[in-house]
Amino acid sequence: MPDTRPTHLDEIDHQLIAALQINARESVAMLARQLGIARTTVNSRLARLEKAKVITGYGVRLGQRLVEGGLQAYVGITVQPRSGKEVVRRLSGLAQVQQLCAVSGEFDYVAWLRTDSPEQLDQLLDQIGGVDGVEKTTTSIILSNKVDRGQPL
Repeated sequence: MPDTRPTHLDEIDHQLIAALQINARESVAMLARQLGIARTTVNSRLARLEKAKVITGYGVRLGQRLVEGGLQAYVGITVQPRSGKEVVRRLSGLAQVQQLCAVSGEFDYVAWLRTDSPEQLDQLLDQIGGVDGVEKTTTSIILSNKVDRGQPL
């Protein structure tokens, strides 16, 4: 049975994760130098963080130039009571939905969308608004990224 207890992160773990968020391709030797610890310590900490699912993968963030041909938007979604599960199921089937988060506040969910054109965004918003259980959507188009540190810790 897997261990489901929360993992304690010390200051070195936080520094290691921050360094990887800046450059996930950094060598273990360079990480060790930056943190002032041995390479074997970096390797064992990475293994522990991966096993505990604190680090669940390494990825690529696309630069603004590549995304410029398309359009990104955040959409606040309000759903009818007891409709959340079905709305999530339907939205998870849409390839343009990059991320869907349950949130507190004015909306029940916030979706990050990526489309190729304003017309495609318009069609996608009609599709989302037409999902049974969706009461209202509010859209904000992303004009530019001012700060991007990847997914926060």
